[in-house]
Amino acid sequence: MTAYALAHMFPQSPLHEDVFVYIERIQDTMDPFGGRFLVHNTPAEVLEGPLDGGYVLLQFPDIDKARAWYASDAYQAIMRMRSDHIPGTLVLLQGVPENYDPATTAKAMRAAHQGQG
Repeated sequence: MTAYALAHMFPQSPLHEDVFVYIERIQDTMDPFGGRFLVHNTPAEVLEGPLDGGYVLLQFPDIDKARAWYASDAYQAIMRMRSDHIPGTLVLLQGVPENYDPATTAKAMRAAHQGQG
């Protein structure tokens, strides 16, 4: 099942040279794990709530490959080039199956919620 790495970053201006080197090298760290960019440095269209910072969204074939990419020697060797200069949060997210039905999820959530009261 597809997995995602979602980063919410707060770049400071001017960007440190390390950040440019990181961006130049990151794809090579993702290739062995089937990773690819879905969103990178694109403007957001804000529909609800405040927006600060920027977002990066990476896709991997599954959560194990996403975890392996993050833990890989290749990524760990460049990670600090970004994290030392751009504060932010990075999370891994398990995607939903192709036949996902949100109504089924709502039913399970409702049952769990009603069981608490």
